[in-house]
Amino acid sequence: MKVKDKVILVTGAGGGMGRELVLNLIGKGARVVALDLNPTALQGTVEKAGELKDRVAPVVANITDRALIESLKDEVIGKFGQLDGLINNAGIIQKFSTLADTLYAEIERVMNINFYGTLYVLKTFLPYLLTRPEAHVVNVASMGSFLPVPGQVTYGASKAAVKLMTEGLMCELADTRCQVSVVFPGSIATNIQKNSGASKVEFTREQIEQYKGFLLTMPEDAAEVIVRGMERGKKRIKIGKDCKAMDKLTRLAPNLAGKLITKAMKGKIELD
Repeated sequence: MKVKDKVILVTGAGGGMGRELVLNLIGKGARVVALDLNPTALQGTVEKAGELKDRVAPVVANITDRALIESLKDEVIGKFGQLDGLINNAGIIQKFSTLADTLYAEIERVMNINFYGTLYVLKTFLPYLLTRPEAHVVNVASMGSFLPVPGQVTYGASKAAVKLMTEGLMCELADTRCQVSVVFPGSIATNIQKNSGASKVEFTREQIEQYKGFLLTMPEDAAEVIVRGMERGKKRIKIGKDCKAMDKLTRLAPNLAGKLITKAMKGKIELD
């Protein structure tokens, strides 16, 4: 689905990859309903849109509140009079800790935002999207949905649930005019750790720039890959050399992949 002249709902639009998705989409001629929990961050996205800010309609909402999301259906669609696509981008990581040491409150928070939040938004808008001449649903999973990451077990489980739900949806909607994609980001250069409450450290743009390339993908580059994938009708959208490499290794030698990521994460749990 070409995004020009389409209306797309983007969750988690207040920063990071979500903000870049908004900016990328409006730059390609789309209009965007930008949803986020943080009104200040959301206003920052609108301001970043500059002369194209009339193409962005901000909506402040908590995606874990099912009743609230359902009540916003008419408002969201009414912002531009239609809705043609949905990008479920909102998500958090957990504080690095073993499953044995992770509190139930943290487990529930991660599952509520990453899985149930995605589910609530999807269930609310999917019936309408199925009435459109063409539509597209994009759910953001993670490299951690197919690769075990010690210290992020709950996060991985939440994203694995998103992955399988999306792949099941692909099968269910195969004969409809609504396309479905699942996104697997590798390491994206955002402050998701701080924004998730998993760390108090906030990285500057200069610090992030040092790790560009294999280790990190810049959020604006990730947004371009996602939107390009939408327009080309890709079902699986992998972002970053790290994601692509580990995807192949996990398929060929899953035990080796597990050992490598465990070695790479050694000390991370204690440090954070």
